[in-house]
Amino acid sequence: MQKMQISQVPSKNKPYSNRLTNFMILSSLICITYLTTSLLIIPRTNSTHFPTPLQTPTTLEHIVFAIASNEKSWSARKSYVALWWGPQMRGCIFLDKTPPPNEALLLNHNESSLPPICISEDTARFRYTYRNGLRSAIRVAHVVSEIVSLNYSNVRWFVFGDDDTVFFPENVAKTLSKYDHGLWYYVGANSESFAQNKLFSYEMAFGGGGFAISYPLAKVLARVFDSCLERYAHLYGSDSRIQACLAELGVGLTHEPGFHQMDIRGNMFGLLASHPLKPLVSLHHWEATDPIFPKMTPVKAIEHLFEAVKFDSQRIMQQTVCYDRWFSWTISVSWGYAVQIFPHHVFLSDALRTQETFFPWKKGGGINDLYNIDSLGYDRNFPCKRPVVFFFNNVSFGSGGIIISNYRTMTDENCTSDNMASPRKIGEIRVFSRKQELDTKQLLAPRRQCCDVLPSSSGNVMEIAVRECGDEELIFMH
Repeated sequence: MQKMQISQVPSKNKPYSNRLTNFMILSSLICITYLTTSLLIIPRTNSTHFPTPLQTPTTLEHIVFAIASNEKSWSARKSYVALWWGPQMRGCIFLDKTPPPNEALLLNHNESSLPPICISEDTARFRYTYRNGLRSAIRVAHVVSEIVSLNYSNVRWFVFGDDDTVFFPENVAKTLSKYDHGLWYYVGANSESFAQNKLFSYEMAFGGGGFAISYPLAKVLARVFDSCLERYAHLYGSDSRIQACLAELGVGLTHEPGFHQMDIRGNMFGLLASHPLKPLVSLHHWEATDPIFPKMTPVKAIEHLFEAVKFDSQRIMQQTVCYDRWFSWTISVSWGYAVQIFPHHVFLSDALRTQETFFPWKKGGGINDLYNIDSLGYDRNFPCKRPVVFFFNNVSFGSGGIIISNYRTMTDENCTSDNMASPRKIGEIRVFSRKQELDTKQLLAPRRQCCDVLPSSSGNVMEIAVRECGDEELIFMH
């Protein structure tokens, strides 16, 4: 009876519960309406935080080159550009004024072997206050704005360089393909000189080695760059101005060691023969260094290198080390460039270091003699104690798609040896390899390949096979 009476008593909580439910429903509707309105009304801004899906791999069709030159140097420097420029490429050579009609085209080359000429805009309105510097740095820096204003279609990257920068176009595209071009990227490399990096910045891509800016970043940079030029009148070079403006946009340098400023002098052999595990993208400063192949002019030497590049661009100068157990030799193959034979055992970590065959960029000693390279000494006084060097001679296809590159000695060192175990008895080295096709994973996490010394088919010929290493394979003297 008591329970029945309780059930018949009206609940005091029911009106409160209804009001709470209505309040929650109304609040939810208000929040949904506010969020929907915000998405429709608030303007969207460009952001570097939402990557654009890569629909197709980046190729040369997606890249525009901007090369800085001037009317006086162009006639002498355009032979370098003609070595690497192709008819399928897009870009412009920026000059300060129109060259004479008889200099408009490179002799012995057709028009498609050079980029079109663009005349730089007048930059006289910008101040330049660096004492004893070159005011042309402003004009060269302004190229980053002018190339964007030409409105090329289907662009993912802008690549910048000097008229004596030699690019390896396929490797440029391959290197940039691992990055999302929809994000803000500033890609390049520092100087080889410690003093140059300390003087300018470790966050600056040195312009002679070339650098790349992704399309969305270049568009924004072009809109704000004039204001940056006003603020940075005190800086020395064009690359410093570009880096300073990118820093104001919050973008740092993405270091890519395939770009080479080459702030060294003399023989660059040691640097090239120990190239990093990344595709070779560019080389620079040809007039400050010796030809990369003996007994050739600088241009002929680069032409000779490109004979190997045409067969396997991604493998060019990639270093592989193997050992001849019979003679205890250490053999370093820098594909398409040179093979070195050390007549003794050298640990791999030492064989990979850069021999200082070159001289500092600036004289004076001190920090000028320091490099940002893992280098070791080089015996200049006793050439017969150095490793024997065989330079690239020619290349061809063998059966089954095998690439056969041949290397011979090209220097006259007058070193004699009656020792049958001396590598100087060898007249030729043949290297067998397959064309290297790097995918994105291999670009992001590269691994050095292995090589084997093969049974020779001739008494004075050494044959070497380059291949991928096994999963747990170690490179050492067995």
